[in-house]
Amino acid sequence: MKKELKKELNVLDIFCVATGAMISSGLFILPGLAFAKAGPAVIISYVIAGLFCVPTLLSMAELTTAMPKAGGDYFYIMRGFGPLLGTVAGFSTWFSLSLKGAFALIGMGAYLSIITHAPISTIALICCIFFVILNLIGIKEAGRFQVFLVLGLLGILLTYVIWGSKNVDVMNFTPFFSRGLGSMFATASFVFISYGGLTKVAALAEETKNPGKNVPLGMILSIIVTAIFYTGVIFVTIGVSNPTTMTQTLTPISDGAGVFGGNPLKIVISIGAFLAFISTANAGIMTASRYPLGMSRDKLLPAKFRKLSSKFKTPYVSILFTGSFMVLAILVLKLELLVKVASSVLILLYIFANLTLILFRESKILSYRPKFYAPLYPYLQILGILGGLFLLIEMGTLILFITMIFLLLGILWYRIYAQKRAAQDSALIYVLEKLVARDKALASDSLLTELKDIIVQRDGIMADRFHRLIEESKVLDIEEPLKMEDFFKKVSDILSKDLNLQSEDLFNEFIKREKQASTVVKDGLAIPHIVVARENYFKIILVRAKTGIIFPDDKLVHIAFILIGSIGERSLHLKDLAAIAQVTQNPEFDKKWMQAKNDEELKHIILLAERRRG
Repeated sequence: MKKELKKELNVLDIFCVATGAMISSGLFILPGLAFAKAGPAVIISYVIAGLFCVPTLLSMAELTTAMPKAGGDYFYIMRGFGPLLGTVAGFSTWFSLSLKGAFALIGMGAYLSIITHAPISTIALICCIFFVILNLIGIKEAGRFQVFLVLGLLGILLTYVIWGSKNVDVMNFTPFFSRGLGSMFATASFVFISYGGLTKVAALAEETKNPGKNVPLGMILSIIVTAIFYTGVIFVTIGVSNPTTMTQTLTPISDGAGVFGGNPLKIVISIGAFLAFISTANAGIMTASRYPLGMSRDKLLPAKFRKLSSKFKTPYVSILFTGSFMVLAILVLKLELLVKVASSVLILLYIFANLTLILFRESKILSYRPKFYAPLYPYLQILGILGGLFLLIEMGTLILFITMIFLLLGILWYRIYAQKRAAQDSALIYVLEKLVARDKALASDSLLTELKDIIVQRDGIMADRFHRLIEESKVLDIEEPLKMEDFFKKVSDILSKDLNLQSEDLFNEFIKREKQASTVVKDGLAIPHIVVARENYFKIILVRAKTGIIFPDDKLVHIAFILIGSIGERSLHLKDLAAIAQVTQNPEFDKKWMQAKNDEELKHIILLAERRRG
């Protein structure tokens, strides 16, 4: 039996995971480093970085509600562009999230070392081991812990902003653009990692209850709240701090608290910072570990990464692997380089998220059915892509070079290991098929079927007997015009082999039934049905006649459902007629039916339609 991740997270959990991932190192450590680069205009740098996130947030919300699977942005980039870029995206996101988690652990060590006087790296390593164990126990426990941490953190920061706003010295903001406009945009690229929590949420979609609603709502609420707190806290910190001191500190917020609140408030803010680092480190392991899991499912990594604990239903191999990498990052990497590379990789991923949404929209895949649609398509996505490219350029040549090296390593892994194992259809193939207008489909049915299965799991669609009959049904896709008699002869020839009955006898039954009363139930739709001398037998044949089947009185039929069953299946016969009536009453049904590209798409139109089930 296939093991599945448990759906334990709600909208508050999603909000707290994203917010806790963003309000941490990006607020408690980076403002000092960023202030040294941009001066007081660092406030706008944070705002710019947040605004550039909005198109990607909306694109990711749509893609995640369409494909709520472990691996988040990796999963839909893989389905959009195929396994090569999927491999690069999976490694990149895991790398970026793991580094951000390691960054938080270093920050935690920095704050605790003030109190304990223990080495920063030792504290960070102990905390890392604790969070690995917590995540091994279960997602629900880790998620509830995250809610407690984030709500406590927001309460402390709100106190800081309200109290500190009374002590702001406006002279600290002059000259506002002391380092020039260019440095303000460059700093926006530098602090972009502060908004990396959005990516983390996408990775948890498979473990979220009602992801179509909870994921986009949690993401939108999170970025709004985060942007407000970033602006307010940094404004107060600049306003109360000595500019020279602020450029040299790794604890700017607690130092600012000490200016107007003395040691008591400084201790409280330090506690808040510690909560923030805990939440980011916890969220980092929680989400980054889902990427090796998703990649392993697609055979881009060894099978052991998709092993789940039989007791806790958590991906324990992936969690241990991620925790080990974070330990290595704590011991080896320098802080500023860590931040810059993580930011550049994150920007690249955000660009690909917008490109992926465009691909899926333009592919017109019927099984692509998100619960949330990003507004202002495609203009918002184009803006997100251009904004991301602008921020990448501002990162500087060295960081871009290091990032490219990392991406090349991902491509090398694909060539050496994954290429011979992974075979994944992609939305890009469907777009190419549409552009070149090939008669023979370039794409297989694997992506259609996978997306259909995801929707069934996401929406809790019950596979009743009608659902199974449609999955097993034969499909007749007729190009040439036919008279009704010729059509029934073709159907009878097909059925005679399955039923071991004479084709002529079946043909006569269809004609007899049509003479009793026309089976054309509305313009363009017919439901021919006959009873056969078989026990416990029932089949459905789906028909699309592109140029039409001519029934008596010159009725032209383009859509037909042929029902064949034994007399003992009368009840099922009536239920299926009711199901067909519900499915075909959708105003868009006829259009979708005629535009479907192949047999699988025709089936998916029915399987994913809204109807009563039972």
